[in-house]
Amino acid sequence: MKVLLDLQYLNVATTGIKTYMVELAKATKDHPHPEIEWIFTHDPVKQAADSTFKSPSSKIQRLNYHLDYFRWKEFQLPDMVKKYKPDVLICPDFVSPAASLPCRRMTVLHDAFFWQMPQNYPRWWRKYFLNLIKKGLKENTEIITTTAYSKAALQEHLGEEHPIHVVYQSPKSLNASSDRGILERNKLEIRSYFFHLGTFDKRKNLPVLVHAFKAFLEKEGKDFKLVLAGGPGQSAQMNDFPIVDKLVSELGLQDKVILPGYVKDEEIVALYQHAFAYVFPSENEGFGIPVIEAMKFGVPVIHSDQAALIEISKGAGLVAKTGDVEDLAEKMILLSRDQALREDLIQKGLQQSKNFSPKKFIEAFQHLILNAAPGL
Repeated sequence: MKVLLDLQYLNVATTGIKTYMVELAKATKDHPHPEIEWIFTHDPVKQAADSTFKSPSSKIQRLNYHLDYFRWKEFQLPDMVKKYKPDVLICPDFVSPAASLPCRRMTVLHDAFFWQMPQNYPRWWRKYFLNLIKKGLKENTEIITTTAYSKAALQEHLGEEHPIHVVYQSPKSLNASSDRGILERNKLEIRSYFFHLGTFDKRKNLPVLVHAFKAFLEKEGKDFKLVLAGGPGQSAQMNDFPIVDKLVSELGLQDKVILPGYVKDEEIVALYQHAFAYVFPSENEGFGIPVIEAMKFGVPVIHSDQAALIEISKGAGLVAKTGDVEDLAEKMILLSRDQALREDLIQKGLQQSKNFSPKKFIEAFQHLILNAAPGL
């Protein structure tokens, strides 16, 4: 059985899709199956390092990227299918070619945000991208998604024409050595800061977290800090970084809220290792990779009551009401006062995180590859 894995999008991916693609590619090599031959469209390391289209600074650069992406999906990728004659094509970035193909397709739709949250995307771009997605959902296509929550959301918007399978992914393999320099540069004390990692997309609810942290400080009077690591939102409409930055100043938290921007893997490891707790107040997630990452590091997690996060944490996280500043602050206070609760969450988190491994990730794909859905 030959499987062609499309890795072209790695040249611009910076968020959870990048982690998904990189970990899937690694898992195919680390956990091979005797009946499956994997073919990569690109070398994952080289493609991830390609900076040709990263951080475009002009409309022309963005247009050139979209033209390059369209050319790849609609012409070059179908040519590779003709060349290698795979039994299965996997596209892990929402879009499969519109052209007819002589093989099964597995298209990964990580979430239903494009349908659920139209206000967060430029209208023309959303219409264009949804058109690409729908044109690629044809023939022998199976949809792969990340949680039962995402599956239900996709079925609501796409119907049940194509089978939808849930495959729990593996979080990022953070095997780098720990760089504690980031703690020293930002005057962070061990177990004296709350941590959040990710882009400043509006759906992450980071202004809510900043307000909750302010309330925490006022009630507890402890010398804690809040670290919000990561880059700006993916578009002007989605980007909450300017709002968070302004809010931090307005609340007088410049010395308490740390905004280090993008951080290297070595710094991520250090930040996880020494955090008091990880806080994830997001209003909508398809999966929630950092929740599992934090649990693997033995860090207790506070997360919103969003359905996907409840699904993957399975009681191993402390749940706060989505968008409720007061409730989130209360959960942060509770965790700081109750050491027994903190230890219980750590142990539950370590156990729950074992359900999300590279081996289980690739085994789920192997099962689907070798066992076609009925009617395909």
